[in-house]
Amino acid sequence: MVVVGAGISGIGAACHLRSRHPVRSFVVLEALETFGGTWWTHRYPGVRSDSDLFTFGYAFKPWKGAPLASGEAIRAYLGEVIAEHGLDVAIRYRHRVQSASWSSADRHWRLVVRREDSGEQLVVIASFLWMCQGYYRHAEGYTPEWEGMARFEGRIVHPQHWPEDLDYTAKRVVVIGSGATAATLVPALAADAAHVTMVQRSPTFYYARPNVNELADTLRALDIPDEWTHEIVRRKSIADLEAAARLSFERPEELRELLVEGIRPLLPDGFDVERHFSPSYRPWQQRIAVVPDGDLFAAIREGRASIVTDNIDHFSERGIRLASGEELEADIVVTATGFDLALLGDVDLVVDGEKVDVARCVTYRGIMFTGVPNLAYVFGYFRFSWTLRADLVSDFVCRLLRSMEERGATMVVPALRDADAGMPLGPWVDPEDFNPGYLARSLHRMPRQGDRAPWRLEQDYLVERDLLAAADFADGCLRFD
Repeated sequence: MVVVGAGISGIGAACHLRSRHPVRSFVVLEALETFGGTWWTHRYPGVRSDSDLFTFGYAFKPWKGAPLASGEAIRAYLGEVIAEHGLDVAIRYRHRVQSASWSSADRHWRLVVRREDSGEQLVVIASFLWMCQGYYRHAEGYTPEWEGMARFEGRIVHPQHWPEDLDYTAKRVVVIGSGATAATLVPALAADAAHVTMVQRSPTFYYARPNVNELADTLRALDIPDEWTHEIVRRKSIADLEAAARLSFERPEELRELLVEGIRPLLPDGFDVERHFSPSYRPWQQRIAVVPDGDLFAAIREGRASIVTDNIDHFSERGIRLASGEELEADIVVTATGFDLALLGDVDLVVDGEKVDVARCVTYRGIMFTGVPNLAYVFGYFRFSWTLRADLVSDFVCRLLRSMEERGATMVVPALRDADAGMPLGPWVDPEDFNPGYLARSLHRMPRQGDRAPWRLEQDYLVERDLLAAADFADGCLRFD
């Protein structure tokens, strides 16, 4: 069995396999030189989670630090998990899966793997393929093309590829973007730069919170075991996330007011909060960026950073010319403009000699795809922490593997039942529900979903927690052989 990816999803999958299927042999193939995925490739100043680690961490591994953690702290946590579960021997670094071909006659996947350190090409045979690469294309971030970029005399960098030699001390820095990455970068850069200006085409919702968890601190002070503290705080965090998500649908204007008015006291008197921090879309239709200790707003309040809401007309030699005619002079421009989504890690799939067009498949529970045997895919939540769904998927896959063993089956493939064949199909995620740019740019390449279970990707942890645990493998949607 092969797990692809040694980020938070792949490490979690390997832990579940180790504990639930101790005699099953598996290997984890990771294209990068070490573990961590996003938390290894993203090394820009201040890099941190904007999901609390009580839910972004694993259910089986207590988190003992601040709720919003640095990339370094997250990698240390993952390193502990690898060591505690003896996964070092199972992970092969710098092994990039390029293609995967399934043979129904042989009942296995044939993976073509490139060793990034030597260029050697290997063939790996797998009975089951578990795709855990996340959804970032690590090789490149997304940067729009603006007129005049080539003539800009300063330096243009993308956070996903932060240069080690970049010195921004006493420099004028412009950060283009308004999401979690921009909100992280601006205060981190403002500590040493001459000034940082955040340029956004449109606003983002922000939530400023102290980087402490009072419940966790209270339980720790009472010497409650770490495992209990982790589970109690995890449940409380999930309840809070669920309440916010429900409010975004049932009373969106109330949530908008809570978010906007929550940051107003953190900004200078007279600051145009509505212009810069009140988006046109419904709260949670895109991610709400969490700002620990309000550091972004502190940088603005103290004059070390500023924010401009406008369109970029073009780059000049000295900086950026806005649609309003204003010119922002800059020594460095950071394009925090998002990433490109890499479906299934950009691995080419072939089933019995036919190339798989995943966009023509229908998802089974957001985990498997019609017509594609012995393959599971981890795609996390947007509103909840990614790892909450990764844990649910791991439990589901382990139960599926057990069911295959009990049936004596060597192949399982989702297939639409006659009653489902004519159902309406929609995109992987409904744009009316959630529509960030990286998703909108990639929906045409992603699987479709139906209008009923189990042919849907649910984006609600509390719903899926029950649905996946109760999944009936004998309902005719999975064909075992």
